[in-house]
Amino acid sequence: MQKPKIVLIEDEEDIASLIKLQAEIAGYKLSVATDGLNGFELVLKEKPDLIVLDIMLPGQNGLDVCRRIKTYSELKHIPIIMISAKSEETDVVLGLELGADDYVTKPFSPRVLFSRIKAVLRRNQEDEKAPEVASFGDYFIEFDRYIVKKRDKQIALTLSEFGILRRLVRTPGRVVTRNQLLDEIHGDEAFVVDRNVDVHIAALRKKLGPRFDYIETVRGVGYRFSTE
Repeated sequence: MQKPKIVLIEDEEDIASLIKLQAEIAGYKLSVATDGLNGFELVLKEKPDLIVLDIMLPGQNGLDVCRRIKTYSELKHIPIIMISAKSEETDVVLGLELGADDYVTKPFSPRVLFSRIKAVLRRNQEDEKAPEVASFGDYFIEFDRYIVKKRDKQIALTLSEFGILRRLVRTPGRVVTRNQLLDEIHGDEAFVVDRNVDVHIAALRKKLGPRFDYIETVRGVGYRFSTE
């Protein structure tokens, strides 16, 4: 079985060394670039299964590299995990909106990073066709019929609430930013802001019941759907 290929774009040598060691332990093939321009060229050459991309890089920052990757038809399908310092929260949100799949903040354990890598690769290998139904715990959703049930009892949701829930359920384990969730809001709202998403999430949690804990808040970024 061929080892999954990863390209790491990271300019801090100690971090790159730790990640490379963990890659060997976990059974991955890892190639490293230490700046954004060479990192993009390495991705173009290797066409890896996944990219780990630092935000702060010499030559070309990680956000520009991510944006560039997502404009190339032969590269845009490759999942990206971004690495950031906690002070770069705004950049993390932008990275996710540019198409990154996940992020980890420094300092981090290499084992945690590779747990994220494994999860992202698993999701990426699954059928990309969104399912027409989903079930988790006591809940059942029919996407095409806009139906949500808890056990056999139907729960009435607004179109905006259903749109947000659908987006989260269809991308399990992936952080979805507030701006991305705003795209799912329908209706006649003349003025839509980030805060509207928080209001809809609060309404969703209330309607779905006190034991509904599948929607996780990712502070300063957005939300994640998880059944784990």
